[in-house]
Amino acid sequence: MPNFTYLKAPLNRYTFKSNKILMWVEDNVEGKVLNLFAGLIYLDADEVRNDIREDMNANYHMDALDFVKQYIGEKFNTVLLDPPYSYRKSMEMYDGKVMSPFNALKNGILKILEDRGIVITFGYHSTVMGKSRGFEIEHILLISHGGAIHDTIATIERKLKA
Repeated sequence: MPNFTYLKAPLNRYTFKSNKILMWVEDNVEGKVLNLFAGLIYLDADEVRNDIREDMNANYHMDALDFVKQYIGEKFNTVLLDPPYSYRKSMEMYDGKVMSPFNALKNGILKILEDRGIVITFGYHSTVMGKSRGFEIEHILLISHGGAIHDTIATIERKLKA
């Protein structure tokens, strides 16, 4: 049974602007971290940052799917997925550019993640990497933003040995 954490934090277009959420992420990442949708906030971690927006301070400025398809460096211990949670958010956050198909992105992550590595995914749903890709959920975080605002769900999944 996965561990469970409940937090209350205000909603922000940059998820990690909330110190509570940022601390939770920093407490749970392992080793070399790929932040595929980096945004503004830096992690206190060995972080490789990708953000399609040129105005974000990142190591790479690529569509996330293109990044995982083209990456040839050292594998990651943690992949952090905090994409726009909806089509509308994708259009709003990335100036009208539609983001990568999520299933193809999840499949691409398999080749750049170490065995026993983790994927931390944020969204409005708990459909994540999944058992069919060889992952097991270890932790679920539910973030209440208050009022009529959708909760955010984060999961930590571990890749079982291939």
